Amino acid sequence: MDILLSTNIVEVIEKESLENKLKSGQKLRIKLGFDPTSPDLHLGHYIVLKKLRDFQDLGHQIVLIIGDFTALIGDPSGRNKLRPSLSPKEIKKNAQTYFDQLGQVINIKKAEINYNRTWFSRFKMADFLKLLSSFTVQRILERDDFTNRLKGGTEIYTHELIYPMIQAYDSIVTKADVEIGGTDQKFNMLAGRDLARRQGQKEQEVITCPLLIGLDGQKKMSKSLNNYVGLLDQPDQKFGKIMSLPDELIPHYFELVLGFSLTEKEGIIKRLKKENPKDIKMELALKIITIFDGSKKAVSAQKNFVNTFQRGLVPEKIPEIQLRGTYKIDDLLLKTGLANSKSQARQLITQKGVKVDNQTIDSWSTDITIPSKGIIIKVGKLKFIKVSLV
Repeated sequence: MDILLSTNIVEVIEKESLENKLKSGQKLRIKLGFDPTSPDLHLGHYIVLKKLRDFQDLGHQIVLIIGDFTALIGDPSGRNKLRPSLSPKEIKKNAQTYFDQLGQVINIKKAEINYNRTWFSRFKMADFLKLLSSFTVQRILERDDFTNRLKGGTEIYTHELIYPMIQAYDSIVTKADVEIGGTDQKFNMLAGRDLARRQGQKEQEVITCPLLIGLDGQKKMSKSLNNYVGLLDQPDQKFGKIMSLPDELIPHYFELVLGFSLTEKEGIIKRLKKENPKDIKMELALKIITIFDGSKKAVSAQKNFVNTFQRGLVPEKIPEIQLRGTYKIDDLLLKTGLANSKSQARQLITQKGVKVDNQTIDSWSTDITIPSKGIIIKVGKLKFIKVSLV
């Protein structure tokens, strides 16, 4: 139990109460919510999911909330501006990808899965007014995200203020004993305790887990900041991304992602002073990819990385499409899926990030004719595609 409530945990509220429940042998309902604002989960989510699995392994009931209603609002946690809203269609599409990803870490078959649109779609205005009356404006504005935006003169929209209240209601409906989340979710999770107390229901305990710093070395790992390693990324992508990690974050990833103890982490720090950080980072990438994709694919990804980045070779396996004719390079990037738009294609070319058969393309008006032997297009450091003649 000591390890359960100490490893990769920042804070437990209320720790003594939770310890007593665990000692009693009570089967607890452990809640974790996800707003499907993007289709990918990443290594930052994995930190929390590992803790969820620890509880599941001890026989506790995992309660997953897919926030297909709360995603319409958008969680303001850690945001210095309004989060773009998504359509119900986009939210549904994103949510469909979650189960395969969650299943890489927890036993999804034994988890209880809820969609919060189920209960909020039945809400009437009177129900919302009753919920809102359980919170004060002063309490909501205590939140750092809102306080900072007020001080900075950035607008706060009314629907953002009700987000923590709605998330809190999820805990009431599902009768959660414990809610787990990153430290950025602390305010939302404490709102669940407040609401339970006001409604005469038992208060959930709260566990906050540390946030994983993203590949930029500055902010938390986030899809919107494009500083993430996705659980569904291909092994080669994972390897390349991890190898781009700033050296100073290597011990941080060994600790949070791989679960190294403080003593083991100190050992990594000492090694970094004596060994080439690149070698230790390669060891890190190999271990992380093994978790999600198996050792065989991890070793293959390492080999491809060495061949591609250290020896300048093309990876053994790359996507291939068949085309015929002559194309402007920006059109070709769009047609092959290496760019999402012409503007992105032209930006890549301007930044000298596009090579055809290892020759850098410096103009987006360049014509490319597909030869009988085909061509290899490289975009950035990680993306390759072979274009063969039809």
